[in-house]
This record gives sequence, C-alpha cells and structure tokens, in this order.
Amino acid sequence: MRGTLFQLAYWVLSIGYVLVSLPFLAWPGHGPVRAIIRSYTRAMNFALRHIAGIRKEVRGRERLPEGAFVIGAKHQSWGDGFLIYPEIKDLAFVTGDHLERFPLVGGILKKLGAIVIDTCGGGEKKASSLANGMHKAKADGRRVLIYPEGHLAPVGYHFRYKSGVWHMAEAMGVPVVPVATNIGVFWQQQESPRRQGTAVIEFLEPIPPGLPRDEFIARLTEAVETRTAELVAEATGEPAARARLIPDPPNGFEAAPTLEDLAAYKKA
Repeated sequence: MRGTLFQLAYWVLSIGYVLVSLPFLAWPGHGPVRAIIRSYTRAMNFALRHIAGIRKEVRGRERLPEGAFVIGAKHQSWGDGFLIYPEIKDLAFVTGDHLERFPLVGGILKKLGAIVIDTCGGGEKKASSLANGMHKAKADGRRVLIYPEGHLAPVGYHFRYKSGVWHMAEAMGVPVVPVATNIGVFWQQQESPRRQGTAVIEFLEPIPPGLPRDEFIARLTEAVETRTAELVAEATGEPAARARLIPDPPNGFEAAPTLEDLAAYKKA
C-alpha cells in the first residue's frame, strides 16, 4: 500500500514540478529552474520518509572536497539520485539523451546544466557530447554526478565500471568521490519502494586525478562495491557478500540476472 501511494506521489510531484518550471525555461539564467528542481528532490525525500517509510542517512560529508569534483556513484535505484542531489551544491549530472524524448524535459536538462550523452550516434558522437559537457562543467566550476556502471544494478550484482568517469576526471583535473549506497534494498531499480527502513548514501575517500586508467577503475570499483556490500549487509542483517559481476543488459532492458547470464559471461 505504501509503495502504491508513493508511486502516486512520485508522479504528482514530478508532473507538478515540471509544470512549475515551464515559465522559467525562457527566463534568462538558470537559477530559478535549478532552485525548483532542488526543491523537487527535497520533496521526494520527504515523500520517501513519510509515505514509503524510507528514512535517509548521509555519511561522509566531511570527505567532500572544496571546489569542483566528480561523483562516481553506485546506481541501484531511481531513488539514489533523489538522495544525492540535495546534498551537493551546484551539481550537474550525466544522463542519456533518451530523457529528451519526454516533452519539456530537454529544456529543463539544459537549464540544469546536465551533460546529455548522445547514446544513439555511436562512439565518436558519444565521446564528443561527453567532452563538450565536461568542458562546460569545468568552466562553470560545477560538481558532476555520473554512474560509472551505466545501468541500474540489482542488489548483489555489479556491471563493469566504464572509463568515462576517468576521462571526465582527467579532463577536468579534479578528484572523484566514490559513493556507496543500499537504497536498492528498499527501492529496487525501477520498481516502487517495497520495504521500510534506513537508506544510506556514503561519500567515500576521494580518488585524486592523475592515476593510470586501469588503476583508477580498479580502485573505484573496489571502493564502491566493498562499501556497498557492507551497507547492504547492514540493512538486511545478513553477512556482507561481494557483488557478482554480470554482463551489461541490452539497450532498453533492465538487468535481471540469472545463472545463465553469469555462465555466459564467464565463457565470454
């Protein structure tokens, strides 16, 4: 019942805040739209707490650097963005261009300074759109949120961490802050919230720029996956178990791992 009520609140808030943003899309500057969306994420946090019964706990704020930085976060749920966004001032984020298909969303993304990746134009266009977004974020001194796995990961599994986060940090010359979470225990992937409890997001020790790519990716993966497993164990009361690597799902599909998937990946 809570999950159903939350879904209703989710859509009412989402549509309502989009409508409130409309008059400001033609407004000079980006301040009003960014303030509206920040208020939207706070309202979603309120709905999570008081409707879905999911409390929020933030750890590691003291680890956040001054100035610009990149956030490399675990992505278990639609909910983790709502938990992170209100905690970081001047936060931009990386997203696929699929969101621009929704009416009016493209204008809001532009006002937010989102880095929209061309996911349909091939590797060269994808790299170009990412590079353009990085240079703009660096010039504006923004913080940037990116999900290195590129997909929503089911609890207990993870995808290969992609090198885009390394390219971004190197191009901007800024550290990367790994983020672990256990939100998936309570709100899994694109489902509605199904369990009450305390969802944790934890900012981990920043990784400085300048590391070789493979070393950086290994360090980021280890930091995020190890701490995420511990947070999941904390939420479930079960022993911590390292997440298993699975292949990326086809475009447009949600990951639903099976033994066959794991076996196929080992053969690849």
